[in-house]
Amino acid sequence: MVLLAAVLRLWNLGVPHALVFDETFYVKDAWSLFNNGYESTWPADANVQFEAGHTDIFTTDPSFVVHPPLGKWLIGLGMNLLGPGNPWGWRLATVLVGVLAVVLIMLVAQKLFQSRLLALITGFLLAIDGHAIVMSRVALLDNFVMFFALLGFGAILLDREWHATRLASRLAGLREQGWGPALWWRPWLLAAGLAFGLASSVKWSGVYFLAAFGIYLVVVDALARRRNGVSFWLSAAILKQAPVTFLLLVPIAVMTFLVSWTGWFVTRGGYYRQWADSTGADGAGAAWTGPLAWVPHTLQSFWHYQAAAYTYHVGLATPHPYQANPLTWLFMTRPTSMYYRGSSSGEPGCQLQSCSEAITSVGNPLIWWAATAALFYLVYRLARYREWRVGFILMGMVAGYLPWLMYLNRTVFQFYTIAFEPYLLLGLTFVIGLVLKQIPDQAQPKRKHSAHSQVPEYDPQPQPGALRAVIVGLGVALLLTAFFLPVWTGMQTSFSFWQLHIWMPSWR
Repeated sequence: MVLLAAVLRLWNLGVPHALVFDETFYVKDAWSLFNNGYESTWPADANVQFEAGHTDIFTTDPSFVVHPPLGKWLIGLGMNLLGPGNPWGWRLATVLVGVLAVVLIMLVAQKLFQSRLLALITGFLLAIDGHAIVMSRVALLDNFVMFFALLGFGAILLDREWHATRLASRLAGLREQGWGPALWWRPWLLAAGLAFGLASSVKWSGVYFLAAFGIYLVVVDALARRRNGVSFWLSAAILKQAPVTFLLLVPIAVMTFLVSWTGWFVTRGGYYRQWADSTGADGAGAAWTGPLAWVPHTLQSFWHYQAAAYTYHVGLATPHPYQANPLTWLFMTRPTSMYYRGSSSGEPGCQLQSCSEAITSVGNPLIWWAATAALFYLVYRLARYREWRVGFILMGMVAGYLPWLMYLNRTVFQFYTIAFEPYLLLGLTFVIGLVLKQIPDQAQPKRKHSAHSQVPEYDPQPQPGALRAVIVGLGVALLLTAFFLPVWTGMQTSFSFWQLHIWMPSWR
């Protein structure tokens, strides 16, 4: 699965030799950040010069950027290794993270489902999905958010077992349980805080994962205490364990976020870097006065910068031809066109009447729509059977998707969905696991067996028809990947072949 993912993502990675979509921001910001320690401005015709190999034309004037710097540091590292004028350098970090995400989601699925088969199926789905392929082949930030959030998701999964085992052990030795103990030593929680801090250091949307799983941890602790017979399980979870959980999870995430801004802190040229030291036309200083006057000017300036970035984020409503309302994301009605170049016979490389080169972040239709159907089914199953695996998967969707429903009038794009795609695929795998009997189905009545019966309560062997259906479905998904691969990777095709991939008018 890893080899398959690597081939689909690395093949012809340097095409096109052009800054596609938001690479025009992040690639250039990454290179000026890597050299100056902060994002700087570029000349008006910077794209043409940059693509031609003139990459050191940035200035020392600061540029107002609204995303934290970690993702750009990673892109800049790849550019430093392979050269800033090399498209492989621009995209090296995102493509490596895209391949590693396949490894990570298989590890998560193995732990979550206790089935190597389902782990392989999950990895296969992520490896061949077009949206994941495209987002691994362009130097945007969202692939990093997806990877670090999934890393935190895996750490929370490991903490769940750690917490349950140690809580039961501690409670067994108590005569009077009352609230029960507070568990301080939870290393996987520290790892989760670090991972969610890394996600937040790429884009602010990573904070949603931190908040959602912080609430999840309190709920899980309350339910665990109730199962173990703690009398005041709810108040114990909220008043005793929750503050400890907060201290284990949040400070390390905040420190990670601040460390990612090291370049801005240690230099003097970053945007708003000296805001607190400045004075207005009336001679009044910008620095805070009153009770907060003691705060160092550097931190005052940093806070002002973050406030300005937040104001920009919540107020962004500039129309864009490829913006997509979050209500339509699950149905994939408006995928983002990252790149398109049309040419005619006689133009370089075109030997047909008309040619097209496209990079469109449309997912594999069968995988995406099946996963969306599975998501709605999982919501029903959670309400009906309260299965912890279902709740855990849906919590990833809550963190990655639901917050965007607060910004229906903001300019947003379909490609943001890469942050929660792993949980869509885990949900689809869960349903496949039910079909293949790799996961016990609580919807099925338990078998009763007499003293003379040797029939097991749960038979993990799939029915031949179910197995064939899953194999056929995965095979069709693979064929669709082969069909859509040219419009995911910028291959030159005939214009009519490109049109065959426009299944909806809104896909143009």
